[in-house]
Amino acid sequence: MPKKEKIQQMFDGIAPDYDRLNHLMSLGVDRSWRRRALREIVVPGRSREILDIACGTGDFSIAIARKLPSGGLVTGLDLSEGMLAVMRRKVEKAGLARTISCMQGDSETMPFADGSFDVATIAFGIRNFEHREAALQEILRVLRPGGRLVILELSVPENKLLRWCYNLYFMHFVPWIGGLISGDKAAYKYLPASVQQFPGRREWTATMVRCGYTQVRHKAFTFGLCRMYVGEKKTN
Repeated sequence: MPKKEKIQQMFDGIAPDYDRLNHLMSLGVDRSWRRRALREIVVPGRSREILDIACGTGDFSIAIARKLPSGGLVTGLDLSEGMLAVMRRKVEKAGLARTISCMQGDSETMPFADGSFDVATIAFGIRNFEHREAALQEILRVLRPGGRLVILELSVPENKLLRWCYNLYFMHFVPWIGGLISGDKAAYKYLPASVQQFPGRREWTATMVRCGYTQVRHKAFTFGLCRMYVGEKKTN
């Protein structure tokens, strides 16, 4: 089975328990990482239409929508219909159905016209993409000139002691507790392993530049447990 279909089935299966297990994987610190990324996403005068790719159960879409000026819109896109079903319930409960829409779709072939969005975001999802460079180029297409891509992704700390602690927690404890709660231990073996397989900061920054992004920059959060990458589309 192609990786894309495996990922879709995996997230469909763990969708009901994903939120609490996601916070568990990051020890709850993911909320602060999202808050810091919002400063790059919601910029006065330039952020009105936002595309949240791999939106999952909608936590980040909701956080963005609450910061947008009146009239701002968030569009969520995700492969997993199971995750989107959870997201729709949360959006309705938050009273944001007029601000947030979501659809099932593939980041490599998105159903949007060129230059549709001011900002695109991917929070903790880029490592699961089957063809990352194709997705980066497709995102660039749907951004307006001067538009921005903001990526949050989990990362392996560079410090040896922290890396040892990381491996102990993420490679052993997380699969055990994830399997206990969700009934799918394999999914929670895959998720930490996928972090280790994601390119390092220098390689990923170079990849973004190669795919056509300018002003590419990087920031590490919480001793390198999470990294934020920001790149922009040329204005001409």
